Amino acid sequence: TVPPGTTLNLGKPLLEKISGLKAEKDFGLAYSPERIMAGHALQDIEENYPKIVGAVGPRSLKAAKALYEVIAKKGVITLSSTTAAEFEKVAEGVYRDVNIALANELAKLAKLLNVDFEEVRKAANSQPFCHLHKPGVGVGGPCIPIYPYFVLHTATRFNLELQLTRLGRVINEHMPEYVANLTLEALTKLGLRAEEAKIAILGLAFRGDISDTRLTPTLDLIRFLESYGITDIIVHDPYVKSNPTKYPMVRNLEEAVKGRHIIIIATDHSEYKSLRPSKILRLSKLERIAIIDGRHIIDFKENVGGKVIYVGVGRPWFFL
Repeated sequence: TVPPGTTLNLGKPLLEKISGLKAEKDFGLAYSPERIMAGHALQDIEENYPKIVGAVGPRSLKAAKALYEVIAKKGVITLSSTTAAEFEKVAEGVYRDVNIALANELAKLAKLLNVDFEEVRKAANSQPFCHLHKPGVGVGGPCIPIYPYFVLHTATRFNLELQLTRLGRVINEHMPEYVANLTLEALTKLGLRAEEAKIAILGLAFRGDISDTRLTPTLDLIRFLESYGITDIIVHDPYVKSNPTKYPMVRNLEEAVKGRHIIIIATDHSEYKSLRPSKILRLSKLERIAIIDGRHIIDFKENVGGKVIYVGVGRPWFFL
């Protein structure tokens, strides 16, 4: 994925200069963005989505279209230029980033209104023109956090300020700090100081059921916790093999949760979706704990005798 105009303004002149040949006359030149998600890339290319193709001329377009028609079962969508194809891909990412930012803003208000944003979101999305995304600890990965900056950079060439695109990034980049602040509130409710806190973070990958930690918001969350004086941290992830933090990372859930005052759900791994507050409390071996649900996957309606303090991104405080 590249900023719009890269093929035409950088790739084509460079290829022609080095080769001494002319695009469209002597060689074909087309651009087709990858439309995949980590974990099922091959399936996305072959089965899930149409292939997008733009080229520098009709001959190049015809050749690229013929190639991808052999692979992509959903067909090929041809666009008028390489720039259009480049723009299409980053527009997909910006749409999702802005939508997530909207969800994060509405989730903050839902918490203050003492309502569950997930309940509101599901009801709102029953209307076919509403597609609210889920709020969370932040937006990670090599795609969505980057594409808005590609668009913003391109816009500066035309002295255009894309205010909504920029604001979406600001909101989403703030979410790890927001969750860190919820952690401080939880400590106050537990009667603990920051330097006494023992924290378990469940999830290091940027998305559920994968091992990819690129631009994971968990790293920003850890940095904010550290800035508040919280340094007794352990990380759990069932998929990640290489630990980019300086804190212990374990695969055994009981080892991660034992003795931890606050458990932060940072990634929506399937393994975490079956966790109940009573089980987390039992594994902690403490009398009272707090759960910060950054992914809306914990059953917050279970009654455990007031021994678990619960809050979600978009959910009010509960004493379960």
